[in-house]
Formats: sequence, structure tokens, C-alpha cells
Amino acid sequence: MMFEFLYQKALNLEALAPEEGEFLYTHAPLEELMYVADRLRQIHVPGKNVGWMIDRNVNITNICFSQCLFCNFCRKKNSPDAYITTEEEYKNKIDELYDLGGDQVLLQGGMNPDLGLGFYVDLFKSLKRQYPKLKLHALGPPEIVYLAAREKMTYHDVLTRLVEAGLDSLPGAGAEILSDRVRKIVSPAKASAAEWLEVMRVAHRINLPTSATMMYGHIETTKERIEHLIKIRELQEEKQKNQFGFITFVPWPFQDEATVLREKHGVKSSYNGPDYLRIIAISRIMLNNIKNIQASILTVGKEIGMLSLNAGANDLGSIMIEENVVSAAGSKNRFSAEDLQSIIKEAGFVAVRRNQKYEVVN
Repeated sequence: MMFEFLYQKALNLEALAPEEGEFLYTHAPLEELMYVADRLRQIHVPGKNVGWMIDRNVNITNICFSQCLFCNFCRKKNSPDAYITTEEEYKNKIDELYDLGGDQVLLQGGMNPDLGLGFYVDLFKSLKRQYPKLKLHALGPPEIVYLAAREKMTYHDVLTRLVEAGLDSLPGAGAEILSDRVRKIVSPAKASAAEWLEVMRVAHRINLPTSATMMYGHIETTKERIEHLIKIRELQEEKQKNQFGFITFVPWPFQDEATVLREKHGVKSSYNGPDYLRIIAISRIMLNNIKNIQASILTVGKEIGMLSLNAGANDLGSIMIEENVVSAAGSKNRFSAEDLQSIIKEAGFVAVRRNQKYEVVN
């Protein structure tokens, strides 16, 4: 039977073709997908350990020219509530992070046309000077594409300057769906699919740790979801054995509350629990060369997050002390360090705190 053939192919860590992935995603029973994905999880990450971490999302600015249709966070320059985070605000937020036992900040925000490469270099240097052990998981491919165009520099030179200033890892932000058909509708001013992938290709070559993401459940097709996974897999295939590449893959559903995409275009999130488990499972099955799959407990909540750990995921992400982007579109889930550890234990696993490189933190 076709299912058994494809399951065995996946378990042999062979790369499934686009039509094979789409067939499984569309037709395979969920319980079978979860079973195969769980077995694959044991190949990639044996045992019962499930990762979690402590970090804080500090938004550099909410001013952004991109104005993506799914984003309620961004503001125009002349908006009354537009801001650029001040040095004193960084200090207060990072001090609180340290008090809670964390040492990493996720620095993201809008693509502010007034902020060039020099601004980010100075910011990173200042933060590292004040907090030498602080880890900076910052920006993302769209920002690198924008800065390279603004400064008339290559992606390599922009990333190198940022790494020299203190950048420790590059988030997979702005991937959404790696289809230009989709991107031209939901985020036309943002990096193209090819540009996003090329930034990550360069990041891998200079051995900068990265993550990959997917925001699904809006206007994309099932075929485009599978193609997204294959583009991530193919890029990961290019990395050398001594390079970090994509350390993890994180899918999460579109949050639609009061977004332009919903209010003006009538696009509601197609999210439901079983389909998220299907996404986690098919991600594990298709991404035969990515070790870690992270469930987005921030967007899907406790119950589906727990079930994801039996569907191929081996990580529940961060307690995210502060998060302003998806919460602006309706996500209300919040978890403390104690909550995450308790949830992992309740699901039958062992909670292991880790850093961005998925190294165990005592």
C-alpha cells in the first residue's frame, strides 16, 4: 500500500518528493502520521528529553514600511504610538530577564527606514558591552535584505558586520510561506522567497546558527506548504557537516484577530488542533535533515502543545517573557518556567532547559 511505502521511505531518512509529501499530508490518517513522526523524532533525538528555554522578545521598533496584511504590530513613522526602544528600556528589560534566569534576547521589530546598519551595530555593541554574557538572537532575513539594499552591501558583509558587533544567531523570521504568489499578496514589500533563502545560505556559510519557520493557515495551498518544507530541506542539504545550518524548525498558525488580512480581505485563520498536529508530523517527515522540531505553544496552547510532543516535536520553545507581535493578533497564551516544565512532565517527558544552539543549560 502507498502509505506503508512512504512511511518506510521516511523512516529510512530518504527525502520525500513534493507529490509524496502532499499525498501524505492530504490523505494519511493523523494517528499514522503522528506514529511515524514520533519514530523519526526518536531517530533524530532519542529518549524522552524535551527542550525549553528562557528568553525575552524585545522589539527594537514598531515602525515598519512593510505593512504586512497579517501584522497588527507595525506602525507608520507618524503614528502617535510609534516608538524606538530606548537604552534605558533595554536595560530595564534585560535586568528583568537576568533576574528570571535568562540570558538571551530575541531582538526584532519593524523595518524602520530611518535605521541603518550603523544603528544596529552600535546597539549590539552597546548591549554586549553592558551585558557581556547576553546572547543576541536578532533580526531576520527580511531585515538583512533591507539593510543590504539600503547600504549597497552584500548579505555577507552585512551579516559579518552584525556578527562582529555581537549577533549570536539569526531567527527564521519573515519566512511566512516561501511562495512568491503568497508573499505578493500578504507581504509585498518584504523579501522574496529567493532572497530569504539566500540570506540563510550566506548565514550558514559563515556558520551563524539559524532557525527556520512557517506561518501557515491563511491563503496558502497545501502544495505551497509542502513546497515551503522542501525549500528549507534543500537549503539545509547544502550546509557542511561542521556548520550549524538550521538548528530547528518552528511552524505556527496565522493569528487573525483584527488583522487587515481578515478585516479587509475576509481571510480567517484555518487553524485547528488536528491540523496543527498534522503540520508538526509532516514537518518531521519531510525535514529529514533537521534535528529539532519546535511546537509553538505560544500560539496553540497547552493541550495541542503537549500532543505535539507525540507527533514529532521535541521542543516547546521559550517562556517568552515578553511578546508583542502574535499577541497583537489574538494569541493570549503565556507560560512561566514552572508552567513549561510542568506541561512537559505532564505529557510524559523530561524537561531539559537549553540554549539557542540546543545545548543543555544546567
